Amino acid sequence: MSVYKYLIVGLGNPGEQYSGNRHNIGWMAVEEFLKRHDGKIVQESDIYMACEVKYAKKNILVCFPTTYMNGSGVAVKKIAAKYEIRTQDIIVVVDEYNFPLGKVHLKNTGSDGGHNGMLNIITELGTRDFNRLRLGIDKNFGQGELVDYVLSNFAEEELPNLAITINKAVDSLECAIRNGVKRSMCVVNSEELWNSKEKKTQKISETVTE
Repeated sequence: MSVYKYLIVGLGNPGEQYSGNRHNIGWMAVEEFLKRHDGKIVQESDIYMACEVKYAKKNILVCFPTTYMNGSGVAVKKIAAKYEIRTQDIIVVVDEYNFPLGKVHLKNTGSDGGHNGMLNIITELGTRDFNRLRLGIDKNFGQGELVDYVLSNFAEEELPNLAITINKAVDSLECAIRNGVKRSMCVVNSEELWNSKEKKTQKISETVTE
């Protein structure tokens, strides 16, 4: 039995030249999760970097595959086997061009959705039944332009919505760790998680004003 409650995987391509790409939004979000909770590196191999986070009294393993996107599944399979993590306890954080920037969506199974990194994970794990947190990157490209689009950086005017997306992703991961993925899907996907926060803040503000 694993000492880790979840394995969180941030998808992206390694290297400074890719760090600001739309394809790397999953990596960005998981990096922010690590920063927020003072994550520590526990292992670096030739195909992944593994970190550890303690949150809500649970040990969480975080992985950044360094295989490039299309080989992500090789890294996920190896680290899951090494730390005895079940596929249903894996959460992959990934970019999704079918969603607008600012939207996040939590799901506990599904297809690869045309995403080569997800396809490789499904192939290597031999199952689609792992969790995925999909982060919108918009669909501002024409026919045959997908590859160039996902490997492009976010425009300056998109940066505020990028920050919102990353914060929502971290909130979603925290919610999933506290409450479980299945229980968290509804409040994340309906945006109730953030609406309730806004209502609570507004209520406190009104009380202070009074």
